[in-house]
Amino acid sequence: MGFKELDQKYIAHSYARFDLEAVSGKGAVCTGADGKTYIDFSTGIGVDSLGFCDDGWVKAVCTQAGKLQHISNLYYSEPMVRLAETLCTRTFAKKVFFANSGAEANEGILKAARKYSHDKYGKGRHTIIALENGFHGRTVTTLSATGQDVFHQYYDPFTEGFRFVRAGDVEALRAAADGTACGILLELVQGEGGVVPLSQEFVSAAAQLCAEQDILLMIDEVQTGVGRTGKLLCSEHYGITPDLTSLAKGLGGGLPIGAVLLGEKCESVFGYGDHGTTFGGNPVVCAGANEVLRRLDQTLLDEVSEKGAYLTRRVLEMPHVVSVEGKGMMLGITLDGLESRPAAAECLRHGLIILTAKAKLRMLPPLTISYAEIDRGLEILNEVLGQ
Repeated sequence: MGFKELDQKYIAHSYARFDLEAVSGKGAVCTGADGKTYIDFSTGIGVDSLGFCDDGWVKAVCTQAGKLQHISNLYYSEPMVRLAETLCTRTFAKKVFFANSGAEANEGILKAARKYSHDKYGKGRHTIIALENGFHGRTVTTLSATGQDVFHQYYDPFTEGFRFVRAGDVEALRAAADGTACGILLELVQGEGGVVPLSQEFVSAAAQLCAEQDILLMIDEVQTGVGRTGKLLCSEHYGITPDLTSLAKGLGGGLPIGAVLLGEKCESVFGYGDHGTTFGGNPVVCAGANEVLRRLDQTLLDEVSEKGAYLTRRVLEMPHVVSVEGKGMMLGITLDGLESRPAAAECLRHGLIILTAKAKLRMLPPLTISYAEIDRGLEILNEVLGQ
């Protein structure tokens, strides 16, 4: 029985897989079981920041795995402490809580916001204002914070205490911020919602509103963070200082991690026993994340911006392309007359791994991708779109 048949027999059918059995990779090139190679514009949905099997990342992970693979948060371990130090010195954060995924990181900022408000104001001030078309995870509570009806099926009852406004509607945002609100939760570029950047005006208004009413500004950077947009944090593009930020995906470079960045207001919100996780801050995962951040210097961040501009310019010249939205190397392609999933499947058949986001094609290449690899991927995309 082949792998596809075994997959169908033994794995829950919750994914509509594309026709690729990946067996190895290096840089931005993936090799399938049939020996065919593919240019990767997906990074495992924004995870493989340094590409496949980067030498420095592999060495860091393997070295740590040979020393200590796990010890739990009941004890100290150096990789976790070093990672927290780097995140705090390079961002607004005063403290960090480590988790295992983006959904868990978002659970962490939701809990932190509600506890901050409860500690300071008592019960009843617990509403989180989120955006229509947002996406924050697949746990019951992060689904509750997700402003897309397509995800609000089957799993009722959902967690209470969420209110939604349309992105860009400042008046609706102000109206929603009544005496029960404790936080405003934003994706600065709505990823699963179609790679839709928020406007500077709306984000600035949200930040001002939070400052005026002691509402916490909560930024979901699960997909936009760790250099993806050309800045370490996407919030830097908007000139804002969050109170809480969630990180995941690209931070681990290929291993599962989540991080809750706690700003000055929230640095002491979690006391002993208030929150916890068995695997959060795992030494092997943190060793990989430390290598990602070590490599993510200003030179590489500038290259991300430059390569993102190059990708945008080239794609805009292609057939059926209406527009390209996003920041850095988090880009969505709006197509004229083509459906995104069949187009992505055809790209794969020709040797390009590319993602979808609703009706758009979505590009999340490795931050370290070479121009030669970019050009090869773009040749395939142009060929497919021109058919």
